[in-house]
Amino acid sequence: MIKFSTEVELPKIVKKLSYRHQSMMIGSCFAENIGTYLQELCFPIMVNPFGILYNPVSIANSLDLLISGKIFTEQDLFYANGKYNSFSHHSRFSCSDPADTLAHINKQAAEASCILKNCHHLFITFGTSWVFQNTTNGVVVSNCHKLPAATFNRYRLSVSQITETWFPLIDKMISLNPDLHLIFTVSPIRHLKDGAHENQLSKSTLLLATDELKSKYGSDVISYFPSYELLLDELRDYRFYASEMTHPSEVAIDFIREKFVSAILNNEAKTVSSELEKILPALAHKSLNNNDKNYILFIENQIEKADQLQIKYPFVDLKKVKKKLREKIGD
Repeated sequence: MIKFSTEVELPKIVKKLSYRHQSMMIGSCFAENIGTYLQELCFPIMVNPFGILYNPVSIANSLDLLISGKIFTEQDLFYANGKYNSFSHHSRFSCSDPADTLAHINKQAAEASCILKNCHHLFITFGTSWVFQNTTNGVVVSNCHKLPAATFNRYRLSVSQITETWFPLIDKMISLNPDLHLIFTVSPIRHLKDGAHENQLSKSTLLLATDELKSKYGSDVISYFPSYELLLDELRDYRFYASEMTHPSEVAIDFIREKFVSAILNNEAKTVSSELEKILPALAHKSLNNNDKNYILFIENQIEKADQLQIKYPFVDLKKVKKKLREKIGD
């Protein structure tokens, strides 16, 4: 048979993802995409407790803050563009009232700190090796919050800078949580503002760094999922990009999700998620008349199926799914 693409070999994950244990996903918007997908399938997973993060140093700093149990105060905020912001957080945490900003930040941090100490999987997605360093204190920020360029010193991390940051952090996390398994991936989203060559250098730095981390700790502790390679090598066509030619298209995202499920979920989780996927489309189903008897009967049938699944798989939390279904018929 003639092959029209290069098939990327999927990793053999030692410890696979289950519904029975909590997990966390942190990093770029690619992590956000996959993480949200898993949440929709009712996996107990926390996604980006600091918001979207792109570079390895900011991700490492965020995990360090969770380990330390950091409680943010108003001194950690700054006011700009009508909102109180944190250099450690994405702008989705920013509010016009500092109390609201801190409440949102600290609630997420407290929950994430607890999860990190007990979860079985931590998924880490590196997006770029370029960082923005605050010129005032020398700290690499997680988000610039649209401040003037002169506020920051921008540079590309080296492989050694990344590994020297992550080696002690991984030691700390494994000491804190011996059951933790880390799965690294490099986002296939292209950062082309500096040009195609600079994007390749940036991604290559991330790939070399993750390989060094995996080589040191071995497959019992660290796995690598080839998101970048699946898009760049196996799909390898501009039709698999969105119209702006930097983000994967919906078809490409679905393809990588399928590969992710195939490689990372255990057999039980695959079975549960496939049964759940038969119910979930009902959440997006809309009716012109919510009082229509056929529509009500359809939703009630989905609720009954969810109840049956809950009995069959008591370790899966379906409360949110059933609540959303009931809301559709005003129940």
